[in-house]
Amino acid sequence: MILEAQNKAAYAYTGGKPFDPSLPCAAFIHGAEHDHSVWALQTRYFAHHGFSVLAVDLPGHHRSAGPALTDIASMADWLAALLDAPGVARACVIGHSMGSLVALEFAARYPERASGVALVATAVPMAVSDALLDAALNREPEAIGMVNQWSHSTLAAKPSCPGPGFWLHGMNQRLMERVSAKGEPGLFHTDFTACNAYADGLARAAQVRCPVQLIVGRRDAMTPPRATKALAQAFAQAGATVDTVMLDAGHALMTEQPDATLDALFSFASGLGAQSA
Repeated sequence: MILEAQNKAAYAYTGGKPFDPSLPCAAFIHGAEHDHSVWALQTRYFAHHGFSVLAVDLPGHHRSAGPALTDIASMADWLAALLDAPGVARACVIGHSMGSLVALEFAARYPERASGVALVATAVPMAVSDALLDAALNREPEAIGMVNQWSHSTLAAKPSCPGPGFWLHGMNQRLMERVSAKGEPGLFHTDFTACNAYADGLARAAQVRCPVQLIVGRRDAMTPPRATKALAQAFAQAGATVDTVMLDAGHALMTEQPDATLDALFSFASGLGAQSA
């Protein structure tokens, strides 16, 4: 559905059911050069099993009006404005890669509005190499190809082979190309620069009070498991409950391990009511 956030059109997918503000809300945030569709399986299940769902397109990505936001803090503030539009007071905020930084920043900036936060394929800091930043700025097709290769742990990860004609690498490549074509020039570089510049992650983690889930890919070459250790410690030292789930996958957890990712997220989100009771 189309909402208004900060006086501009903002798109949020509702999982195939009309948005119901009376239900607990789960907000899903995509990563760099992606859109809401990366959460297709997870959002539909949530929406048909007791949650209201808002899977957003960040500003300048696919259906949400631009320009793209250039820093993580601005994206978190935008998310708060988007939640205001349908009257959502609190949400379980779920983010992948760049979106995980947005979720983290949101939970720190708006502690009363985050019932829980799930960070999928995250890292703090989320450093981006100079070579990749240069490719994203000057040779975007090359950067898309590089990231697509690094995001998957094998050439033909399931469910590629069990589903004839269904190829994870090809789907992700076309998605990034579509988001690039519909967005402003240099969108990939804008996203990567925001990730690379985000220096406050550990400080923000120390401000989070809601339950936290970390979903990590064992073979993630983009945000390797070791990159979450300091983050998990910061959450724990601040008194937040931390649930860490390790899956046999690369960076593209939602497609390489769709059912396991869904099971972990749904179990976490479903338990939030009991934890706050």
